[in-house]
Amino acid sequence: MSEALVHLDAVRKVFPRSKQPALEGLSAVLFRGRITGLIGPDGAGKTTLMRLMAGLLAPTSGRIQVDGLDPISDPAKLREFIGYMPQKFGLYEDLSVMENLELHADLRGVLGEERITTFKRLLEFTDLSRFTTRFAGKLSGGMKQKLGLACALLGHPRLLLLDEPGVGVDPISRRELWKMVHELVAQGLAVVWSTAYLEEAELCQEVLLMNDGKLIFSGQPQELTSRVHDRSWQIRGVTGSRRQLLARALRRPEVMDGVIQGHNVRLVLRPGSAPLNLGELDAGPRAGLVPVTPRFEDAFIEALGGGPGGDSALAQKLAPVPGNHDTVVEAVDLTKKFGNFAATDHVNFAVKRGEIFGLLGPNGAGKSTTFRMLCGLLTPTSGTARVMGFDLKTSASQARQQLGYMAQKFSQYSNLTVRQNLKFFSGAYGLRGERQRQAVEGMVEIFKLHPYLDTTPDTLSLGFKQRLALACAVMHEPSIVFLDEPTSGVDPVTRREFWTHINGVVEKGVTVVVTTHFMDEAEYCDRIALVFRGKIIAAGTPDQLQDQVATKEHPDPSMEDAFISLVEAETQESSS
Repeated sequence: MSEALVHLDAVRKVFPRSKQPALEGLSAVLFRGRITGLIGPDGAGKTTLMRLMAGLLAPTSGRIQVDGLDPISDPAKLREFIGYMPQKFGLYEDLSVMENLELHADLRGVLGEERITTFKRLLEFTDLSRFTTRFAGKLSGGMKQKLGLACALLGHPRLLLLDEPGVGVDPISRRELWKMVHELVAQGLAVVWSTAYLEEAELCQEVLLMNDGKLIFSGQPQELTSRVHDRSWQIRGVTGSRRQLLARALRRPEVMDGVIQGHNVRLVLRPGSAPLNLGELDAGPRAGLVPVTPRFEDAFIEALGGGPGGDSALAQKLAPVPGNHDTVVEAVDLTKKFGNFAATDHVNFAVKRGEIFGLLGPNGAGKSTTFRMLCGLLTPTSGTARVMGFDLKTSASQARQQLGYMAQKFSQYSNLTVRQNLKFFSGAYGLRGERQRQAVEGMVEIFKLHPYLDTTPDTLSLGFKQRLALACAVMHEPSIVFLDEPTSGVDPVTRREFWTHINGVVEKGVTVVVTTHFMDEAEYCDRIALVFRGKIIAAGTPDQLQDQVATKEHPDPSMEDAFISLVEAETQESSS
């Protein structure tokens, strides 16, 4: 049996001027040689718990012991065997990979021959040997996370604290990180992995599920999943729009949660509910209801009280966008070079009104560069970007009035309050007087921002930061919305809320262009372009991309399977 390493006994943490505890009476035991998944919605207390274990915060009451040591009274000894990788990239972006390693080695007392052998081992382990002179700020998201992991592993850590290591990282890089951590666990390390990706939590030996600072479940993932063992279903053979069918299903009182899954709609019913009547849902004459194996995500959503439902208050506020299926966004041989490097290389696509068009690809593939050219924030080296017929090179200001843009990184002003940010961005989009006041009040109501109006964005949880960013992007009711990784790092409940809004506004005729690293979100797109090394290597509906990689051995691949297979095939072809 694994040996206990961390003891948490009735841990409570209250921050000054906070109305409720960040942690309330939390008790748990963490073991060597195991990965413990730390999961829960935004603001549950996951990061606070990690910082307490790392000795960066002191508990208000209760006791923490790490290998018999108190993190507050024995900080010097504790630093020798704890590796901590914070949620935000915590390294120096203006230092190279090697300079960051050297700095952290100095701080951890890794010197002489040990330093040389440790650097060699970690650079090989993370596959960063080729990039030692590159500035950390110039690394892709996946490479940044690998460098953060390398710095956390300096010395001889027995406890590794990883706070959302997969945020903003593509599926291939996430698999590589996961493989690395498994190797470390095999060596006897205890790993605490905070994650918003529930398929990762399902692979942990233990999970701690938190909500509002309380521990609401502790145990093996399968124990939680068993709670919904006979309530997970798929509607197969759907006729018509799966997005519309999902919205209708989520309005039913017996439906607790639902998502689009491949060709089908997946639903989780409430306890004791009778099977759904597909005729009432207008699922089509060939539709059938089939029981499926429950997922950890199904049980997670139930433990938090269910999903957000199928109706969007944002969509209800918007007036329908006139027009049919005309092209509203167009890239023609779109190219952007930085020196000799082509970040976007002769990209071509067209987006119709009322579509959800997804740009997928690994970190550094060129998605955000393409986005920024289509929003008029970057000037193309060559080629043409058009929005509503306006050429972004010559008519950028006219085009920008037609669109809303939510950036990959939170881009609101941290020195302004939430109220001031809403007023500033509404003014920047040309709203004045009564129309501006109504727009701000509408966004506050829709995104439940009342309690935070006089606080600054840096005090908000990630979920509310993203709500604020989306509010600022859509308050002028644009006909086109660009969303660059809008749900990166937020919990599954908040992601469902965002996609309820996205699906709702598209039904009103709004066009959405989106990037995401959550492959289940790609299922909501009407069409997808897969970008790799600046080029589009595959395009089509989600079903078409999945069918493209299907085999006899694997006839029903997931969107993540399709993503990885297509990128790996392109890599092999370009290297041969």
